[in-house]
Amino acid sequence: MSVHDLHGITLESLLTRLVAHYGWDELGKRIDINCFISDPSIKSSLKFLRKTPWARTKVEELFLETQFTDE
Repeated sequence: MSVHDLHGITLESLLTRLVAHYGWDELGKRIDINCFISDPSIKSSLKFLRKTPWARTKVEELFLETQFTDE
Protein backbone atom coordinates (compact mmCIF):
# COMPACT_ATOMS: atom_id res chain seq x y z
CA MET A 1 0.00 0.00 0.00
CA SER A 2 1.06 3.58 -0.55
CA VAL A 3 -0.07 6.97 0.72
CA HIS A 4 -2.40 7.14 -2.29
CA ASP A 5 -4.23 4.15 -0.84
CA LEU A 6 -5.29 6.32 2.10
CA HIS A 7 -7.47 8.44 -0.18
CA GLY A 8 -11.03 8.30 1.11
CA ILE A 9 -10.07 6.94 4.53
CA THR A 10 -10.75 9.41 7.33
CA LEU A 11 -8.17 9.97 10.02
CA GLU A 12 -10.75 8.87 12.58
CA SER A 13 -11.40 5.52 10.90
CA LEU A 14 -7.68 4.96 10.39
CA LEU A 15 -6.96 5.66 14.07
CA THR A 16 -9.93 3.60 15.26
CA ARG A 17 -8.72 0.62 13.24
CA LEU A 18 -5.18 0.92 14.62
CA VAL A 19 -6.48 1.11 18.21
CA ALA A 20 -8.67 -1.95 17.62
CA HIS A 21 -5.71 -3.85 16.19
CA TYR A 22 -2.92 -2.79 18.60
CA GLY A 23 -4.63 -1.27 21.62
CA TRP A 24 -3.48 2.01 23.17
CA ASP A 25 -0.51 0.49 25.03
CA GLU A 26 1.05 -1.06 21.95
CA LEU A 27 0.25 1.98 19.83
CA GLY A 28 2.06 4.16 22.37
CA LYS A 29 5.09 1.87 22.18
CA ARG A 30 5.16 1.94 18.38
CA ILE A 31 4.59 5.69 18.10
CA ASP A 32 5.90 7.56 21.13
CA ILE A 33 3.49 10.46 21.37
CA ASN A 34 1.77 11.61 24.52
CA CYS A 35 -1.78 11.40 23.20
CA PHE A 36 -1.33 7.61 22.88
CA ILE A 37 0.35 7.17 26.27
CA SER A 38 -1.23 9.57 28.76
CA ASP A 39 -5.01 9.16 29.13
CA PRO A 40 -5.55 8.27 25.45
CA SER A 41 -8.80 8.78 23.59
CA ILE A 42 -9.82 8.98 19.96
CA LYS A 43 -11.00 12.58 20.38
CA SER A 44 -7.81 13.91 21.98
CA SER A 45 -5.61 11.96 19.57
CA LEU A 46 -7.49 13.29 16.54
CA LYS A 47 -7.13 16.85 17.83
CA PHE A 48 -3.37 16.40 18.21
CA LEU A 49 -2.85 14.55 14.92
CA ARG A 50 -4.77 17.17 12.92
CA LYS A 51 -2.44 19.88 14.25
CA THR A 52 0.82 17.91 14.04
CA PRO A 53 1.83 16.80 10.53
CA TRP A 54 4.87 14.71 11.58
CA ALA A 55 2.75 12.69 14.03
CA ARG A 56 -0.01 12.17 11.48
CA THR A 57 2.58 10.93 9.00
CA LYS A 58 3.84 8.37 11.53
CA VAL A 59 0.29 7.12 12.13
CA GLU A 60 -0.40 6.87 8.39
CA GLU A 61 2.88 4.99 7.85
CA LEU A 62 2.04 2.52 10.63
CA PHE A 63 -1.41 2.01 9.13
CA LEU A 64 0.12 1.23 5.73
CA GLU A 65 2.67 -1.17 7.25
CA THR A 66 0.15 -3.03 9.42
CA GLN A 67 -1.02 -6.46 8.30
CA PHE A 68 -4.61 -6.40 9.52
CA THR A 69 -6.01 -9.88 10.12
CA ASP A 70 -9.63 -8.94 9.49
CA GLU A 71 -9.23 -8.14 5.79
